[in-house]
Amino acid sequence: MNIRVMMVDDEPLIRKVVKMEMNERAAEVESGDVDGTEMRRVEMVETFADGPSLMAALETLERPDYLLVDMEFQGEPTGGLMITRRVHERYPEVKIIIFSGRFDNPLPGEQHRERRVFDIGRVVMEALSLGANAFVSKNAVGGFSIENILRAIACLERGEQCYFNYPVMLTIKEAAERYFDAMRLHDPSFALSDTERRLLLLEAAGCTASEISDRLGESDKAIQERQKDLSRRLGIVNKSAARVAKAMALGLIAGSEVAFLPRS
Repeated sequence: MNIRVMMVDDEPLIRKVVKMEMNERAAEVESGDVDGTEMRRVEMVETFADGPSLMAALETLERPDYLLVDMEFQGEPTGGLMITRRVHERYPEVKIIIFSGRFDNPLPGEQHRERRVFDIGRVVMEALSLGANAFVSKNAVGGFSIENILRAIACLERGEQCYFNYPVMLTIKEAAERYFDAMRLHDPSFALSDTERRLLLLEAAGCTASEISDRLGESDKAIQERQKDLSRRLGIVNKSAARVAKAMALGLIAGSEVAFLPRS
């Protein structure tokens, strides 16, 4: 019996090329476990342009063994997560392979690179929690190749829980290293009040102590005492730049939360 594959991607050319090349290749992969294995041909049985057409088809057609899911639909960077969740909830036996170029390791010097690495790691972990089994890049080393998809299927057929191909693996490795580095710095007993968070974000935005006082509705003296107390608890000199830098290193605030003041 063939291994049945379906695909959902909003790019007509990608759908056409993947289906044609996979079926012309007529590749076989080893399937089974310690009790016995067999060689099974991988077949692309159908492709879809969006989630609704896929879900409608799954109600009437024979279910596939694998589903290739693009991550971005009509400009929505993580639109594939909703499809992943819905398919996994209704048809948990279907293994899901995320097929996208969005998870490749950002280039050195790329603007906001560290934030991109964090964001990619976060989306990958969310996809795994929603039922994804593998991640294959459309921009794999050596160019696009059906071999990357077949390798993912072969690994999952051998019983592996997850598969990441090379460009994606680099991103996940770096995201994990950054996460654990942050956890080593983080003191779980350290918590900010809502007012302290707002104070730090206002400092990061470039507000003076007087402007922070006005925005938080507290006296200048009260704000100064809060700043001293935060510096003491953070174990740093009583300077706004040091407080902001340490809070970001600990993951207490994020750069994406800061609403910077316009230059006057």
